[in-house]
Amino acid sequence: MSEAAQLDPEDRKIITLARSVRARNSVPEGAAVRDETGRTYVAGTVALDSLKLSALQTAVAMAVASGATSLEAAAVVTDAQSASEEDRAAVRDLGGAGTPMLLAGPDGTLRATLDA
Repeated sequence: MSEAAQLDPEDRKIITLARSVRARNSVPEGAAVRDETGRTYVAGTVALDSLKLSALQTAVAMAVASGATSLEAAAVVTDAQSASEEDRAAVRDLGGAGTPMLLAGPDGTLRATLDA
């Protein structure tokens, strides 16, 4: 059975949310994170003259700003082949080193599951 077929429905959900925000906002990346209570936070890339954040950094910041104290999982939909160290660090800061990061392509196909 493929890795994608084994995905938990809640993990599939955050990939779908990340994919939809990427498409809806026409941004390079979409991301979603799930906190310790099951709440999800969805964000796209922020590219202002004065502020540049990846979609995953923005989603983590939204979770923190909303009172989350931990993460269960994170997902990013991107053309990139891997997650940046900055993205991994943001997830690790809130969720810990073992937090799963789901890396999916623009079509929502899971490419890899990484540890933060």
